[in-house]
Amino acid sequence: MALPEPGPTGGLPFGGLPFDDEHAPLYSVGQVAGMLGVQSAFVRRLDREEVVQPARSAGGQRRYSRHEVGQVQAVSRMAGEGMSLAGIRRILVLEAEVAALDAEVAALRQMLGETTSAVR
Repeated sequence: MALPEPGPTGGLPFGGLPFDDEHAPLYSVGQVAGMLGVQSAFVRRLDREEVVQPARSAGGQRRYSRHEVGQVQAVSRMAGEGMSLAGIRRILVLEAEVAALDAEVAALRQMLGETTSAVR
């Protein structure tokens, strides 16, 4: 996972703090497990099975962002409903593809609107 480029003040872009960024890798495996009431081994397994892959610290430790904590929570819920990790991984991939396509459609609509306005 690529970290955001530092802003002019050396922090996150526009002077934000790391905990303001939902993609900042802040939480350890133990912290995530504690927040969600799951076993640490379950959280580590999600990385090994390529379901939720967190960033790594300089020392190689897994670091989860708020976004990834939400993904682990959703995966835990789906696994509790009896879904396999392979099925859950596929759902997450498809959801990411849909989100990317939605963003592309929005950008194209904006471009179309600007072009239509310029023609009038």
